[in-house]
Amino acid sequence: MKTSLRFLLPLGLFIGLAALLFYGLKLDPRKVPSPLVGKPVPQFVLPTLEDPDRTVSDADLRGKVSLVNVWASWCVSCRAEHAQLMRLSRTLKEVQIFGLNWKDRAEDALRMLRLSGNPYVVNAYDPENQVGIDWGVYGAPETFLVDQRGIICYKQIGPIGPDTWEQELAPWIDLKTRTCREPN
Repeated sequence: MKTSLRFLLPLGLFIGLAALLFYGLKLDPRKVPSPLVGKPVPQFVLPTLEDPDRTVSDADLRGKVSLVNVWASWCVSCRAEHAQLMRLSRTLKEVQIFGLNWKDRAEDALRMLRLSGNPYVVNAYDPENQVGIDWGVYGAPETFLVDQRGIICYKQIGPIGPDTWEQELAPWIDLKTRTCREPN
C-alpha cells in the first residue's frame, strides 16, 4: 500500500499542476485585472519631460477625463500605437492625453516626439520608475482611463490601435457628460 501511495501522490500533483497550466493558456495576458481600478490615482509629483523645472502631479488629472499613457522611446509597441494617439489628440477634445515617459532617456524620448509628433498635453518623466511602481506598471505601453474626479476607470495593457480604442476604451467614456461610465 505504501508503494502505491508513493507513486500516486506525485502523479496527482503532476495532474493538478498540468490542469492549472492548461487553464492559464486560455487566459489573455492583456486582461490582467488592476487593483487600482475604481480607486483614486496614486499621488505623485514628477518633472515634465519637456521642462524639468516644471512639475506634473495627480491633481492635473482632475476636472477632465484623461488617458494616462505609459510609454518609452525604446518600446516598439509604443511606437506602433503612437499614430493612434496622434489621431485621438486631434479628434477627441473631451479627453486629455497625459504621457508617463517610463524608464527612458529624456533625449531619446524628446527626439521621438519631435520626429513623430506629440499627442500629450504633458509628459511626466519617470526614468527611475518612481511613479510607475505605484501605478502597477510592469511594461509599456499601458494606458489608464481616469475620470474627472481622478478615479481610475479602466486599464489597457498593450498598444492602443483603432479596434482597441473602439471596442475597449471608448465605450467607457460618456462624451456628453465628460465622465467615465461602465459600458453596457
